[in-house]
Amino acid sequence: MRKLGILFTTSLLLAFTACNDGKKNTDTDLDTNLIDTDAPTEAQDMRETARTISVVMEPKSGSNVQGEAFFRQENGVVRLEAKFTGLNPGEHAIHLHEKSDCSADDGSSAGGHWNPTAERHGKWGDAEGYHKGDIGNFEVNDDGNGGITFETDEWCIGCGDKNKDILGKSVIVHEGVDDYVSQPTGDAGGRLACGGVIQ
Repeated sequence: MRKLGILFTTSLLLAFTACNDGKKNTDTDLDTNLIDTDAPTEAQDMRETARTISVVMEPKSGSNVQGEAFFRQENGVVRLEAKFTGLNPGEHAIHLHEKSDCSADDGSSAGGHWNPTAERHGKWGDAEGYHKGDIGNFEVNDDGNGGITFETDEWCIGCGDKNKDILGKSVIVHEGVDDYVSQPTGDAGGRLACGGVIQ
């Protein structure tokens, strides 16, 4: 009888342990199922991979203008940094144009200012309207060197939004100054340099 009692107690202990192990495994499986390891963390959502592209400028309209424009996108902002040589001293206009085609000798193959929202030409930020390509003017020193830095969250690089995406556009440096008034070009004069295929 004593042996039977010991055997019965041992059986109960084994059954209890098995139940607890089963419960423990179930809880572990449940916890694992609740954690989505593929879901992005908040830090991943906030982080955006920086992207940089460069555009080499070609002389146009018989000029000797050369240069390069760099575009960098980070945290929803695109920064343009451009430097040029071979220009006459003074102010010169710079715009983004609608086509990435610099094949014409006078740069006309680049088309007009990039204006996807069909606004009037104007100074960037003007309440009465401005083109997405209306960057503005920059200063050139007595040695013919000049440059510009420009930042905006109204551009993107490769986002696919036709109102923001600068891919497929060109950079044009003009002979004159953008007056921000004359339609549709600002009376900026001839195209002295063209950098096409922003990609």
